[in-house]
Amino acid sequence: MRKMINFVGPRYIFIGISLAAIALSIVFILVKGFDFGVDFAGGTMITASFSKPDLSIADVRSIFSKADPAFTNASIIKLTSMTANGTTTQKSLFDLTVKQFYSATARAKLNADVQSVANKQGLQTNFESFETVSGYAAAGLRQSAIWASVIVMILLLIYIAIRYQFIFGVGALASLAHDLIITAGLYSMFWITFDSTVVAALLTLLGYSLNDTVVVYSRIRENLKKMHGKPIDEIINVSINETLSRTINTSLTTFIVVFTLFLFASSTLRPFAFGMSFGVITGTYSSIYIASPVLIGWLSRRRKAVAKR
Repeated sequence: MRKMINFVGPRYIFIGISLAAIALSIVFILVKGFDFGVDFAGGTMITASFSKPDLSIADVRSIFSKADPAFTNASIIKLTSMTANGTTTQKSLFDLTVKQFYSATARAKLNADVQSVANKQGLQTNFESFETVSGYAAAGLRQSAIWASVIVMILLLIYIAIRYQFIFGVGALASLAHDLIITAGLYSMFWITFDSTVVAALLTLLGYSLNDTVVVYSRIRENLKKMHGKPIDEIINVSINETLSRTINTSLTTFIVVFTLFLFASSTLRPFAFGMSFGVITGTYSSIYIASPVLIGWLSRRRKAVAKR
């Protein structure tokens, strides 16, 4: 018989660790805030081409900063420019992101000023794309993202409560809130760009974490019938152990994929991969040490209440 790991025995220690991590995350979120991307903070994204193929990021920053000081702290990424037949063109491409809104008039002036500075250095430049998001639109996107997260949490709570019991829904909700707050806190702590891809990562994480929790809950429900009369904590511990290999295999394979994406992806996808990488870890942890132990007290009291009738 396989040796059982005592997961529920030290549950209060792990719950204490989780509460401390949640408190720390909330402090970072409230005090430090988030490094919102352009879609949440407003700003401008430009793809600019230059006639010199070996132009550096420092050179581009210097050109744009002379045209507009707002670009002194802009995010600049060098792209690889390819022609239709797959050969590299004799020019360089750059993505620039600055948290400043440009009207049509300001855009034309910026374009003219950048070309003027570049021409003095013997360069030809062109804006391949120019996308801008106003502060009003960014505020709307932030509000929509918040409402999306709240609605998802409510729907998941209803789903678990209907499929199992209300207390199972509470346990799942506690697990999801745990994962959401801690992962969001990591974005604030490490000052990772928080944009719409991050919201997608957090919502994906909620679904992933719930999937882990449902697997454990299904086994708990089965064992409540098979192990009738056994202590509740023993039933839950057995259920966690019986689903452990499946949980580890799923989490490990998922982690390898998203962490590899985090290491090698472009800066556009890296915030998404960051959230998923740490989210897989917190989701696996919470399904074992948060979602399941929450059930012990409630189910034990209900069993005693039924026995007295």
